[in-house]
Amino acid sequence: MSGLRDAINDIADEKSMTVDQVKETIEESLLAAYKKKYGVDDNAVVTFSDDLDEVTLSSRKRVIDEAEDDLDLVHEISLVKAKELDPDAEAEDEMLIPVDLSAFDRGSVQSGKQKAQQTLRDIQKDEIYSELKKKEGQIIIGVLQSERDGDFFIDLGKTQGLMPRRNQSHRDSYQKGDKVKCLLESVMPDERNPRMLRIILSRTSDKFVERLFEQYIPELQGTEPSIGIAKIVREAGYRTKVAVYSKRGDVDAVGTCVGLGGQRIRNIITELNGELIDVLRWDPNPSVYIQNALSPAKVSTVYIIDDRKKSAVAIVDDDQLSLAIGKMGLNVRLVNRLCDWMVDVKTKDQFAEMDISKQVHMAADQLFENPAENPPDFSEPEEHPQVSEETVQEEPEDEDEELQLDELPISQDIIKKLNFYDIYSVEEYIELTPEDIDNMPKFTNEDKEEVDKVLSENVDFVESEENGEEQEVYKCPNCGAVITKDMTECPQCHVGLSFE
Repeated sequence: MSGLRDAINDIADEKSMTVDQVKETIEESLLAAYKKKYGVDDNAVVTFSDDLDEVTLSSRKRVIDEAEDDLDLVHEISLVKAKELDPDAEAEDEMLIPVDLSAFDRGSVQSGKQKAQQTLRDIQKDEIYSELKKKEGQIIIGVLQSERDGDFFIDLGKTQGLMPRRNQSHRDSYQKGDKVKCLLESVMPDERNPRMLRIILSRTSDKFVERLFEQYIPELQGTEPSIGIAKIVREAGYRTKVAVYSKRGDVDAVGTCVGLGGQRIRNIITELNGELIDVLRWDPNPSVYIQNALSPAKVSTVYIIDDRKKSAVAIVDDDQLSLAIGKMGLNVRLVNRLCDWMVDVKTKDQFAEMDISKQVHMAADQLFENPAENPPDFSEPEEHPQVSEETVQEEPEDEDEELQLDELPISQDIIKKLNFYDIYSVEEYIELTPEDIDNMPKFTNEDKEEVDKVLSENVDFVESEENGEEQEVYKCPNCGAVITKDMTECPQCHVGLSFE
């Protein structure tokens, strides 16, 4: 095949492939044609000359000293014919017999052509996948190619991405041919057709806003940025809240993001087609953080009602109530997600009517009597900032105070799962019935085994009186789980119980 090398190089340049990938494509197509003609390709061999000017398709056959009529002509050759090709051939030798490509029928040639096209597509798909996978979670720009049932199909150059309607903001309005800046949300093989890629784009993701901030604010860039983003929450098309913090004491994180005359934040708002953005300062003190998060409303005071259940009440003046709550509760809903607290917004009169103990009022008052005692923390917050020990109001000690689960050597993951179901103390845990545990899908059998083991090793259970009757607590003789006399089987290992 004279000129084959030039053809290989031309294909490699045109398809942005390597020479080896083109050679692989040619090999796959020849093997497909061979299989179409002979039914198998296990003995087909494709070889290229060193200068790539020739390619040879051969059949590996075993020399048999028998008549041709008794042979498998695909895998075997008679000794007589073998000697015609090589006088030194002997029985049981293996020979490579060149295949005349011009003898292939039209069906074989077509099969080889289809295989070549498919191999090219697979190679290009793998390259595109590798290239885009590295850009996952980054901003990408494409051109709106078409729209179908509200979904956008975006031309990304070498391939096409999909922006479902759910990933579009109601503020967005694009026409065919418009450039679209969006987030490359995910890249994966298509479930219905693994040979294709499913590339999902988004303009509603919180991550999209984060990338825009990094794009327009130099202080968020580089290996050692001077400010950071603690958390972003968003109702796409309506409002976004961004909590920022400074990594250096001399840098104002909020002012840096807003920019001189508000230019930086205006650029980001423009990218979001007018979506409102509140930039606020993250604070380790939950009361201060909630107060900041309720912007643009002015908050008088924030009372922590229950630090374990993370519930608080924000007090605002009458004229600030609607602004703090937001249209259809949007502002306070975003605050709850941003702070991971359940925040109730009340006026002073409404708060006075609430049934809250005097003790909570006093604790909350003490929290705000000396605000200077809570200096700003310039350390980088965790992904979900936790309440610092200084901000938690200690409750008066009680001789009959329940033993808390977090006072025992139980993993924090399990503690969080139990807290999710409002289980904080050992007593609350022991009172759980098997039905209660069945209704706690996050709390697995392995988790229960670990808790029961810790309790058996660290807690001494004594007789308790309930409704004037004594109830004794025992341990299962089989697994060590906590059991009582009213049980007929162990809630953990389900062994039958009998009390004498």
